[in-house]
Amino acid sequence: MTIRILLLADIHGNYPALKAIDRQLDASAFDYVINAGDSLVYAPFPNETLDWLSKNRAISILGNTDQKVIKLLLGKSFKKPGKPEKRIMYTSTAEDLSKSSRRYLLSLRETRKLKLFPLGRTITKHTKRLGIFHGSPADRDEFLFADTPDARFHELAGLTDCHIVVTGHSHSPYHKTVSNVHFINPGSVGRMFDGDSRASCATLEITADTVTVQHFRIAYEIAEVVLKLRKYNLPEIYVTMFQDGKKLN
Repeated sequence: MTIRILLLADIHGNYPALKAIDRQLDASAFDYVINAGDSLVYAPFPNETLDWLSKNRAISILGNTDQKVIKLLLGKSFKKPGKPEKRIMYTSTAEDLSKSSRRYLLSLRETRKLKLFPLGRTITKHTKRLGIFHGSPADRDEFLFADTPDARFHELAGLTDCHIVVTGHSHSPYHKTVSNVHFINPGSVGRMFDGDSRASCATLEITADTVTVQHFRIAYEIAEVVLKLRKYNLPEIYVTMFQDGKKLN
């Protein structure tokens, strides 16, 4: 038996990008959809994004942007980001959330762990433990990149009992195997930083003996994002950010 998983992270409210991934890969064809957090903020489609995750029974966790939106929903505030053009992206998201979206967001946890049984049994020596973390098993805000030294991944492997660790946060796609642990970042669905504006995601296939990862870059209708940013009078810098696929502030 092969377990097939669609891996997502850092959607950042970019429903057009999420929709393009679904259209090309078909989320319903996978056994699981896993989302490593930062579902909200920067693209103005928060309700559509959370509705999609809910309808597709995605196993989602909270990222740092999601947690700041929750603070606003609870009547609290935060210090960073301090720039007005960034803060408005959080406040506008919180104000736009529907009741069902608020309930969904508030139901999420910071980490999740799964036990996967590639042979279709409940107890087997081939059981794979998969952990979902936004930053890393050590720190939800840690940035892990493809060129992060293996020594750091070795340290992190010692902090978890998982065979597979799925992370987001860095928006940097990679798959590394260190100390018999598979570390996977699918890249950012909705806000890539590498100059390639296409959505990033990955697929994971698990058998009793193998772990196979494939990364994808998928074009989407950026014009949909631009149109809604301008409709809501949100800062023009984000139009350029999505068009160029770069972090600009």
